[in-house]
Amino acid sequence: MKSSFISEFKEREYFNQCTNSDQLGNLMENKKINAYIGFDCTAQSLHVGSLLQIMCLRMLQRYGHRPIVLLGGGTTMIGDPSGKEETRKILSTKEINKNIKNIKKVFDIFLDKKNIKTKPIFVNNLKWLGKLNYIKFLREIGKHFTINKMLSFDSVKLRLEREQSLSYMEFNYMILQAYDFLELNKKNNCVLQIGGSDQWGNIVNGVDLIKRYSGEQVFGLTTPLITLASGAKMGKTEKGAVWLDKNLLSPYDYWQFWRNTDDRDVIKFLKMFTDKDISEIEIMKNKNINELKVLLANETTSMLHGKVAAKKASETAEKTFGAGSFGDDLPVIKIKKDQLNIGINIIDIVIMSNLLRSKSEARRAIKNLGIKINNKTINNDNSNITMDDFKNDILKLSHGKKNHVLFKITN
Repeated sequence: MKSSFISEFKEREYFNQCTNSDQLGNLMENKKINAYIGFDCTAQSLHVGSLLQIMCLRMLQRYGHRPIVLLGGGTTMIGDPSGKEETRKILSTKEINKNIKNIKKVFDIFLDKKNIKTKPIFVNNLKWLGKLNYIKFLREIGKHFTINKMLSFDSVKLRLEREQSLSYMEFNYMILQAYDFLELNKKNNCVLQIGGSDQWGNIVNGVDLIKRYSGEQVFGLTTPLITLASGAKMGKTEKGAVWLDKNLLSPYDYWQFWRNTDDRDVIKFLKMFTDKDISEIEIMKNKNINELKVLLANETTSMLHGKVAAKKASETAEKTFGAGSFGDDLPVIKIKKDQLNIGINIIDIVIMSNLLRSKSEARRAIKNLGIKINNKTINNDNSNITMDDFKNDILKLSHGKKNHVLFKITN
């Protein structure tokens, strides 16, 4: 029996809340719909924290529905207060447009553009938000919102409870997002908004606004916010964000992020972040956990960077961890030959690698036998690194089993 969109949405653990899942399920089984997800453009690219939403857009296409990607040129100027403890940095229009251009490249990779019926529709909400007449907006849209209800939403309530500043500008964000849904409903026949669970209040506002404004029945659907089994936030590492852009994060580092997945998260992430059939994943449950981690890393990296890059990253990891030799896709730091004439203390070179942030951390790692040069353990924090430690002008520095950097000599 063929799975329905809603049933697979639940099987892949995407489902958090829906305004009316039975009615939405019936609609999507009997009709092809347009559905949207909004992305604010506060950074030069998206990171892996946005990947679940992108996978939802891919799934819409698989079921013959058409995704609308809203790139928030207008709302980015305001800043979504949801989950934030302070006001976002205000970006210029030039910065936002540059971010939009770069972020769009991510969707060009993940979404199918060939099928005219499911080809994604890209919209920038600055197109309508930038033309709003304030008085007219208050009379036509503002009248449908009550301050009482707006104060009840978590995005506002939590900030106020913590006595953290919430500007009037940010307070308006939920109305603007609701208005986006109304505009997309009128102009693109959009009947569904999908977002993270922290967007629930904003999404419900949009559903209610459309019902009051035009009597149209639309739906809201949210996904859970992903927290790793370790308790850490998805997409954040000690080194920073896991970007969906090879210019910000190498394919190897992206592969390693997935390869280092906690054992408890592997099956869940295979469901969420790959296109593998659920039945196939269920069968694989009892396979060797390290094999499953490699499969997860290969599948996710192939999706973003292509099969060649995924294979190269996998081979590099095998060389680095298996054969004990150098891989050719590790992060590289250039070092000048004259710096090595008198030698560089091992502590200093560890700091240069960015694998550890302070000299005290480096000393502790050496004391605990956690630092290696060319796969040989360093046990003396007074050791000096010289030209003799380089092989063919390359030196590999390792912290633990998973973190490696290559130093390359330049003139």
